[in-house]
Amino acid sequence: MALARGWSVALLGVDGHVVEVEADLASGLPGLSLVGLPDAALNEARDRVRAAVHNSNLTWPNQRITVGLSPASLPKAGSAFDLAIAAAVLGAHGQVPAERVAERVLLGELGLDGRVRATRGVLPAVLAAVRAGWERVVVPAANTAEAALVPGVQICGVARLSELVAVLRGESAGSVVPEPGAGREEPGPDLADVLGQDFGRLALEVAAAGGHHVFLHGPPGAGKTMLASRLPGLLPALTDDEALEVSAVRSLVGLLEPGSPLVRRAPFRAPHHSATLPALVGGGGRILRPGAVSLAHRGVLFLDEAPEFRSGVIDALRQPLENGFVDIARASGTARFPARFQLVLAANPCPAACADELSCACPSLARRRYLGRLSGALLDRVDLRVKVLPVPRSALLDAAASGEPTEAVRRRVVAARAAAADRWARTTWHRNADVPGAALRNRFRLPRQVLTPIVTALDRGQLSARGHDRVLRVSWTLADLAGRSVPAADDVRVALQLRALGQAA
Repeated sequence: MALARGWSVALLGVDGHVVEVEADLASGLPGLSLVGLPDAALNEARDRVRAAVHNSNLTWPNQRITVGLSPASLPKAGSAFDLAIAAAVLGAHGQVPAERVAERVLLGELGLDGRVRATRGVLPAVLAAVRAGWERVVVPAANTAEAALVPGVQICGVARLSELVAVLRGESAGSVVPEPGAGREEPGPDLADVLGQDFGRLALEVAAAGGHHVFLHGPPGAGKTMLASRLPGLLPALTDDEALEVSAVRSLVGLLEPGSPLVRRAPFRAPHHSATLPALVGGGGRILRPGAVSLAHRGVLFLDEAPEFRSGVIDALRQPLENGFVDIARASGTARFPARFQLVLAANPCPAACADELSCACPSLARRRYLGRLSGALLDRVDLRVKVLPVPRSALLDAAASGEPTEAVRRRVVAARAAAADRWARTTWHRNADVPGAALRNRFRLPRQVLTPIVTALDRGQLSARGHDRVLRVSWTLADLAGRSVPAADDVRVALQLRALGQAA
């Protein structure tokens, strides 16, 4: 009897678990048995690995082979285990040193001709291996750029099974690992293109500076989509840790650019209103995939025609808005995906999308029902509610009319975020939108005269308790943008306007 072991990684969401891959060769009827909760794709590895070994001029053991995947209770899915299974079998047969197989985590799918194909999820798998203490990881040559983004690990890329055998025999070092790319910084749409929407531009700047959610309400053609699409350009560049988080999620769905896999710009996702619940929040069968909320992690999720989304689908956003992650439970296990995004909702005043609200023929009951599809519980979590009016004729016909460009506004946003980060430095919060209401009402309580506009709104029943806290958060963001250390009464008044579907007076 001969035994060898290798190592691979099983992914549940973006969380990886190192799996021990044992190969045992014994006398008996030749064949390969795979145990340890493999899915259908992993079960098919028996035929892929055997053909790859034969076509790489290696010897397939004519014995009874048992491959065990431990821990046995952990579900394993996908084809990334192929390389570890092949190496363990060859190690047990003595064709490669078994001790050298056991020193590495191996990831990759095998083609029938012995090629090592690129697989999804290599970046989070390598991150999991490093967190588990591994220093050597073998990946497909096509995935070396994303694997090299992880610090503190020795990456070896192989393009064929024969290359892996040479590496394990000490005859080769594998493919050359490229320097990690920084990602291509293509310019996004410019805020200067938005004409005649001063209050909408202010709301966008406040949202970017404080990390607040936004609801844009107005007729078609007023500029709601233009405003939303320019929000990512106002956000600061992602930090190293944030960039790895975003890139890991995109790796799961194969959206990383081969030459420059590190995502530095805040992502922007705009799913169609016909999107299903799994498409929006994630899901699937045996293999759970992230949805739009996770692909928008550290960026912007824009829901145009928000009332057209099915109520159960859009109400599912409430958990990630509060927690910053999505838990998807299935019989095989629970996967957690990060989902800390800024939500931008857009809606027309009526179901007919009339351009002129005064001439709209929709009954008032139809309008209320249309906007009523957005539950109060969801809208109560949105800090900024802006009424976007049609663009004035003068703004369209004036050739010299132009607003501030994105870069100028972005500099103010970065300065405001730095001021907020300095204020919350001794806490676990980073943005004003993250600060709990209890802290704003107690530790950072504003003077009574500054809070007068909020007190009046509460007395009139125009604010809920949650709305009160969100107005306070927006007030602090307005103060940061103005360079003030504490909000003034004017900041509170503007924050109330930004929450009440108002326009600047």
